[in-house]
Amino acid sequence: MTYQQTLDFLYAQLPMFQRVGAAGYKPGLQRTEALAAATGHPERQFRSVHVAGTNGKGSSSHLVAAVLQAAGYRVGLYTSPHLKEFTERIRLNGQPLEPAFLVEWVAQWRGLFAEVEASFFEMCVALAFDYFAQQQVDVAVVEVGLGGRLDSTNILQPLVSLITNISLDHQALLGETLPLIAAEKAGIIKPGTPAIISQTQPEVTAVFTQKARQEGAPLLFADEHYRAELLREPAPDEASQLLRLWHDGAVLLDEVELGLVGDYQRLNLPGVLATVAELRRQGFVLTEAHLRAGLREVTRLTGLRGRWSILGRRPLMICDTGHNEAGIRFIVDQLARLPKQQLHFVLGVVQDKDVSKMLALLPQDATYYFCQATIPRALPAAELARQATALGLRGQPYGPVPAAVAAARAAAGPEDVVFIGGSTFVVAEIEEL
Repeated sequence: MTYQQTLDFLYAQLPMFQRVGAAGYKPGLQRTEALAAATGHPERQFRSVHVAGTNGKGSSSHLVAAVLQAAGYRVGLYTSPHLKEFTERIRLNGQPLEPAFLVEWVAQWRGLFAEVEASFFEMCVALAFDYFAQQQVDVAVVEVGLGGRLDSTNILQPLVSLITNISLDHQALLGETLPLIAAEKAGIIKPGTPAIISQTQPEVTAVFTQKARQEGAPLLFADEHYRAELLREPAPDEASQLLRLWHDGAVLLDEVELGLVGDYQRLNLPGVLATVAELRRQGFVLTEAHLRAGLREVTRLTGLRGRWSILGRRPLMICDTGHNEAGIRFIVDQLARLPKQQLHFVLGVVQDKDVSKMLALLPQDATYYFCQATIPRALPAAELARQATALGLRGQPYGPVPAAVAAARAAAGPEDVVFIGGSTFVVAEIEEL
């Protein structure tokens, strides 16, 4: 098969949760374990950092990987979903998986997929782990796909487990309350393995404390020890922010440039810093210079895109993959601080989110351009427009993402702001990204 035929086969035969929703979700580790056994247990052949959470796990994974890369380590990075190309999910020192490896690997194991009845995501995890083992990575940073306890990545025995933030998302699959969702995320905490929680949240603290005690795992709430202070508000078109990093009440590093702009990144940093410190304790050589370089050059080193990414100026065009209530709240707060004459908001969502709660957070004085990504899960633009209009938001449905973006750009003046988001899949279809 060609590369495109290989992708077509995977998407057609093994439904992916990100595209179709719950129908593509097959919880449990037995199929992943069968794939791992057949491929020689690659997950046992490299060291790893395991990252879970509702919001921030992708950015945190990239930041940890960037610091390790800056220190000269050979670093695997597994994240999902991809934005533009499937191979972005699996990276070696920031470079996407070679298409030829994917084609050969799928051809080799195609019969096993049918025998095991593996899901799309289970196949991706087996592919990533086999690739990292064959490439002899020094360490792999592995992001959980959904939840934690039953996620395919949870066959790992990592050096450290990092859990970023707990918010309401995927309630139908993970539970309707924060403690239930936290219990699923806490499932990545392994016996005797250090566990780090980025953000102390009173509603779920006991969940993590109890799980860590049960597993005999050292537990650290990172934000009780680390803090990131913004030194000055970045200009609207700046692609970085200047920070002072604190550790236990003393300045750890001053005037640190973080190559990501979203306010929410300052909530991710305590967990990232604590993870770096834990890896250093376990023998990794990670200096102040490595930390500074990794944080500053994260997008160049790892290929991270879509986190408060600036796409153009005059008008200022920004996109962000925030896609649940907590993520949208941060986006709206940050948009409110931007100087502008008018806000143009290109919005698309997926059907299985609590759309009404998201819409209720959005500014009433913006002009909306409703769209839908080309995936089965996408809420039709006309239906999104209907629900938004009922809540007092003004705008029109435009169908495909590029059409909505083009309409917003055409309508925007040079002093306006155009924001594009609501779903990772909307961001993925931005032609300018």
